[in-house]
Amino acid sequence: MTILVTGATGNVGGSVLQQLLQTGAQIRATSRNPLTAGLPESVDVRAADLADPGSFKEALEGVEKVFLFPSPAGIEGFLEVAKAANVRHIVALSSLAAAYPGDNDSPVRMMHLTVEHAIEKSGIDWTFVQPGAFATNTLAWARSIRQDGVVRLPFPDSQSSPIHEYDIAEVAVAVLLNDGHTSAKYRLTGGESITQHRQVDLIGEAVGRSLRVEVQTRDEAYEDLLKQFGQFGSAKLVNSLLDMTEAAVDHPGDLETGVQDVLGREPRTFAEWAVDHKADFAG
Repeated sequence: MTILVTGATGNVGGSVLQQLLQTGAQIRATSRNPLTAGLPESVDVRAADLADPGSFKEALEGVEKVFLFPSPAGIEGFLEVAKAANVRHIVALSSLAAAYPGDNDSPVRMMHLTVEHAIEKSGIDWTFVQPGAFATNTLAWARSIRQDGVVRLPFPDSQSSPIHEYDIAEVAVAVLLNDGHTSAKYRLTGGESITQHRQVDLIGEAVGRSLRVEVQTRDEAYEDLLKQFGQFGSAKLVNSLLDMTEAAVDHPGDLETGVQDVLGREPRTFAEWAVDHKADFAG
């Protein structure tokens, strides 16, 4: 059985790839530019771009299962190519934003719902992995921590339940390698709700430095986020993220049980994540 991993250079996709390699599974990966992807030499890397579905015809030959990075651009065409190639099962990286009902039309929610709905209608078996806040989001603080020992935040008392990318990947790998997960939607969070201020403290403990939080105005945070997202940012996206962060001040983050349900253990803690990534913050 050949498994195709898309988004293999990302935090989650890269971890999916590494964990699959450790199982001895037959793996293929895609990248827009295989020569610069930096993936292990043992991996069969093919050139493909989710925005150009036709580019997947060769990459999907002989593939039975796909770990799919969420990209609304070209999703319908990709699914047509996958169906023609007799792909049996798609495990899609989605978002907890898509799991909760309501009239929330945030860009993050709508992007993932577009992908989910297309896959559901494709006729291919599917499983959705729906993580909440990624612990890796805090890597955006790395430069200011290395340079100044400071993290600038608009709402430091905002709470979330950040999840380690290794846990997201481990759930995806378990689904890819085992039966019984068809049409399942796994909601994933870390096992604790903590403030952003506490996350800064835990990173400081991991790197052995005393870090400081500077409180930003919302306008200052807005400008910083626009720069951070670059071409992928928009006023609507940034304001949506700031709205959600502000609404979570003194409000515990949701705790879901997808990790426990699939893996039979508790999620890794943010403190563990900080230790795993201390090199990113220590410089």
